[in-house]
Amino acid sequence: MVDVVVPGGASTPRLRAHLAVPSTGDGPWPGVVVLHELLGLTDDIRRHSERLADAGYLTVAPDLFSAGGALRCLRAAFGALTRGHGPAVDDVLAVRDWLTGRPDCAGPVGVVGFCMGGGFALLLAARGSDAAAPCYGPLPREARTVLVGACPVVASYGRRDPMMRGAAGRLEAVLTELGVEHDVTQYPGAGHSFLNRHATGPFAPLERVVGLGYDATAAEDAWARILAFFDQHLRA
Repeated sequence: MVDVVVPGGASTPRLRAHLAVPSTGDGPWPGVVVLHELLGLTDDIRRHSERLADAGYLTVAPDLFSAGGALRCLRAAFGALTRGHGPAVDDVLAVRDWLTGRPDCAGPVGVVGFCMGGGFALLLAARGSDAAAPCYGPLPREARTVLVGACPVVASYGRRDPMMRGAAGRLEAVLTELGVEHDVTQYPGAGHSFLNRHATGPFAPLERVVGLGYDATAAEDAWARILAFFDQHLRA
């Protein structure tokens, strides 16, 4: 499990990233790109990558803020997410191409993302991914157009999430209408960031009150669904 530098898009030729290689077997392994939330490439995202590697996936988590940090890059990243194109989208596609081009990658590649990263996971679902796992990710602006021809999607939301209110139902409807294989689950007691452990400081109780923060029960169930879904669609 190491931090590396990988190729990005034309405007960001070098991206910091965390590479997690399975410790068992000789490979090649199916690949997964892990996309972070607005806090960037944190230790929490690294732990997610390592969990996937422990499950037998060659995993890379790029730092989409490599060009200048979160304050400088966050607005541009959300702008690309809203438009469906831009440097951040190019970076994610370049990282995925780098991963699939490695000799220890078996070819099939999934993408999992959290919040902002979940939005990118949905955006890439019809752009050559083999499975996508958005976690409380915003829907693309023109979802019915963007998701035509999408790969299978396993999505996880919290009903107490004030930022994604109604997103699970809308995504379920769009994927059903388009005939995309999917598993969209909304956890009644969970809020935003329920898979992320960053809310461990003195503000954790306040975050839970406003519908944010880690929920162990929902998180473990979501991971079980994601891993089962990836096993089905990336190991064939």
